[in-house]
Amino acid sequence: MTVQTQMQQAIASAQSVEASLTQFSLETENQQAKQLYSQLAQQQRGIVTQLEGRYQQILQQEPQFNQN
Repeated sequence: MTVQTQMQQAIASAQSVEASLTQFSLETENQQAKQLYSQLAQQQRGIVTQLEGRYQQILQQEPQFNQN
C-alpha cells in the first residue's frame, strides 16, 4: 500500500468520523450531548483539514503520486 493510498484512506476515515459526530449532534435531544458531539465534530474537521494539507504536501514533494 502506497503512502498516497494510506493518506487517502486516513482522510476518508477521518471524514467518516466527522460525519458520524455531526449526525449524533443532530439526532440527540440532550443538549449537553448535542454540544459535546458538535464540539467533537469541529475538532475532527480540524484533523481532516490537517490531513488534507499534509496530503497536498506529499503530492507536491512526490510528483509521482500526482498521477490522478
